[in-house]
Amino acid sequence: MPVVILGIESSCDETSAAVCADGVILSNVIANQTIHEAYGGVVPELASRVHQQNIVPAVEQALLNAKVNKNDIDAVAFTRGPGLLGSLLVGVSFAKAFALAKNIPLIEINHMQAHVLAHFIGDNKPAFPFLCLTVSGGHTQIVLVKDFFDMEVIGQTLDDAAGEAMDKTSKILGLPYPGGPLIDKYARLGNPDAFKFPEPQIPGFDFSFSGLKTAILYFVRDNVAINPDFIQQNLYDICASVEKRIATILLNKLNKAAQTYNIKDIALAGGVSANTGLRQGLQTLGDKNNWRCFIPKLEYCTDNAAMIAIAGYYKFLKGEFVGQEVTPLARYPLAP
Repeated sequence: MPVVILGIESSCDETSAAVCADGVILSNVIANQTIHEAYGGVVPELASRVHQQNIVPAVEQALLNAKVNKNDIDAVAFTRGPGLLGSLLVGVSFAKAFALAKNIPLIEINHMQAHVLAHFIGDNKPAFPFLCLTVSGGHTQIVLVKDFFDMEVIGQTLDDAAGEAMDKTSKILGLPYPGGPLIDKYARLGNPDAFKFPEPQIPGFDFSFSGLKTAILYFVRDNVAINPDFIQQNLYDICASVEKRIATILLNKLNKAAQTYNIKDIALAGGVSANTGLRQGLQTLGDKNNWRCFIPKLEYCTDNAAMIAIAGYYKFLKGEFVGQEVTPLARYPLAP
């Protein structure tokens, strides 16, 4: 009989449930929250309330899509953290209740580890050791992946995340939330060399995006003071230029790490890995350096339960379970 894992993800504003059998994803249901659009960002209290509304329908749909009965589930894997505490609490509580009712094991998953392990969905898998650039609205890391759960963060942001820089840019430009996909869309129509933005000179493999955000803010402010229609007239070029700078900051550090560690298997993960410019930039750099590049399908870039289920499957094989006393962790480092 196959090992069937139910995965639950609720770290931020997506309620997701997935089912995998022997490491094969059978379903992946994601319920998005549109309520935050009016506020220009995620409101934690509202997010947790909507999770409560979405969690049961999402799980039921995942089971239906997978053609799996709840009695066939061998274990429940859930995101323990990092994330918004109220949102995490909904997913953790549901997972604990489901496992208790069915008398099956609980498997806690680190959300950032799951992003990395999303690369083990499907047949095209990286070989250990590999490097993974994990980029989202809250995290920017270069991870040395030695084994499924043996990961070392060799570089990370010292302040803001790359995704946050994109979100801040979208607000400066007056774009509606969520702005990241719009920047990606408009960048395809613009000239990435139209405007020049600074690249932080941070030693090692670490990143910094706070200075870039400030530079973008002052750039727009000063030009709007001269020409009130500057944003409207140059929107596509601004988006393309900002996207290019963020991508080059990320890829230059990744290239440095790959050369230092002499690693040829290079992966991309996290919500910002859905960005077209970053995906194309990695592929171009990979072709130049003879890398094997691994870029997830779009549905596995943003927060999703498929990556939780696949991580849970590998933990199930190791017999790594937790008890009913487990609690969510808003801060949960990927590695010590």
